Amino acid sequence: MNAISPAPSPEAAPGRVVLLTTSHRVAPGLLSWPAWQALHAADRVLCADGAHPQLPYLREAGIPVEEASPTAEEIVGACAGGRTVVVVATGEGEPALTDGLARLAGTGRVRMPELELLPASYDLPGARLLDLVQVMDRIRAECPWSSRQTHEGLAKYGIEEAYELVEAIEEGDRDELREELGDVLLQVVFHARIAEEHPREPFSVDDVAGGIVAKLIHRHPHVFGEETADTPEDVRAHWLRTKAEEKRRSSVTEGVPLGQPGLALAAKLGSRARTAGLDVPLPVGEGVGYELLALAVRAEAAGVDPEAALRAAARVYRDAIRDAEGGGRREG
Repeated sequence: MNAISPAPSPEAAPGRVVLLTTSHRVAPGLLSWPAWQALHAADRVLCADGAHPQLPYLREAGIPVEEASPTAEEIVGACAGGRTVVVVATGEGEPALTDGLARLAGTGRVRMPELELLPASYDLPGARLLDLVQVMDRIRAECPWSSRQTHEGLAKYGIEEAYELVEAIEEGDRDELREELGDVLLQVVFHARIAEEHPREPFSVDDVAGGIVAKLIHRHPHVFGEETADTPEDVRAHWLRTKAEEKRRSSVTEGVPLGQPGLALAAKLGSRARTAGLDVPLPVGEGVGYELLALAVRAEAAGVDPEAALRAAARVYRDAIRDAEGGGRREG
């Protein structure tokens, strides 16, 4: 490549430096129109990384790219005479170059070129999920513990993380909520990564996402179709109708997991019966179980989540216990 010229004299036209940034989460070559305009109009295009994924696409588009790691002084010199230099930034964003330009500008002895930061590609919402998938791939391949895990072995963690998420929601802790959502998301990605290795029926995280996307679209005809829904009740009716068509169940109790906590199970069964318009008398028997069943069904009919209500009461009871413990210690 041609040598980078030294810093210009103070009276020389300062020119322009364009720092072009790209996202590794976007396919190489998919650059914005302003980025392509800047690249085609540049007097020189420089990149410190000869293996940068964008370079083959730039060269295919007829843009000569020089592999160089210029100093701030060299960049200022290259811009002398009003020239434009585009620097295709590496993953770190060229901090040494930008810091050097800032120091040089601080001396007040050099007319600095105009510096423009031009994002050539942007992350779409959800782009960091790609990072999670890549990290999970590597952990699955290289971690002695993660590489041996199975769906069955991870099942208990899924239950624990779901409970911790519920606790964060009920406590109103935003930081905990964000963290627990990440832990639940990890379980999904981890199970999907394990599923890729099944010898007969493999599937990937893309299959998981594709399935839920198709389900959401089908169950929201008032959003993606021609039906209308003006109230939450209308939405629920659409959901239940399309779900029934998909599952073709012979009983409203199908799909209700019996392994869930007892109050939640009772409330869910009551909800299914009530929604289906079934007038089913509650069973009568001896013992607290039948009393709890009646309470749970009554709570659900009144729009109260019995599990959440009991947890709230239990937290109050917990605080009372702690207060009693503290009073006992003070008296002791």
